[in-house]
Amino acid sequence: MISPAYVGSGLLVGLLVGMTGVGGGSLMTPLLVLGFGLHPASAVGTDLLFAAATKSVGTTVHSAGKTVEWRIVRRLAVGSVPMTGLSLLVMAHLGAESHAVGQMMSTTLGVALLLSAVSLLFKGWIIGKISARFPRLERESPAWMTMLVGGMLGVLVTLSSVGAGALGTVALVSLYPRLPMVRIVGSDIAHAVPLTLLAGVGHWWLGTIHFGLLGALLMGSVPGIIAGSLLARWAPDALLKFGMGAILALVGVKMLF
Repeated sequence: MISPAYVGSGLLVGLLVGMTGVGGGSLMTPLLVLGFGLHPASAVGTDLLFAAATKSVGTTVHSAGKTVEWRIVRRLAVGSVPMTGLSLLVMAHLGAESHAVGQMMSTTLGVALLLSAVSLLFKGWIIGKISARFPRLERESPAWMTMLVGGMLGVLVTLSSVGAGALGTVALVSLYPRLPMVRIVGSDIAHAVPLTLLAGVGHWWLGTIHFGLLGALLMGSVPGIIAGSLLARWAPDALLKFGMGAILALVGVKMLF
């Protein structure tokens, strides 16, 4: 039987994602861990397949509109795919639902949430500082830097399901400042699909996917995202971002302590 609480959670997260653009993993995973008491591995694994399903739709739209830089997606994947595989092997070795893995994932989730909060609240300042420190990035970044970012995202996303959105966008804006924002977003979403799908399948292999929960979350999130996207037209952007940044910071601290 489908739990109304899970459907409602999907609806709430979908609404907030539609209004703010903040990645669902930043909201859904800590809600499942702190609100419903799921083991971090089950929460992360379920949310990864949830993200793969929803971002596939976004990638289709961006690809049709020719707003995906596949060259950047390939560079990110070169770094993220092997690091995702390595992270899954470490989890398998330690025991996917062991206390050690749970503690590691809770800590990673807390750190990722805090980093996401900082990137959301201070995106302009961070990009300005990076541009001033590395003026050569104003033209074109070396490929290895994008691969390095992909590797870091692979570890973060596999262990926390957080990072592919807020952190990935800030990194790409810093590395490709001349690229239009719509292409940055499109490329980030396109890279998130194979990343979250690979990590999600890995969690499936580890036995940490809750498919009943996944279905309930999707039932609520789809109408939530649609409603949130419509409401975003009238919502004050600065206030929403400040509120979401504060929430992510508080939840991140809670996950750590």
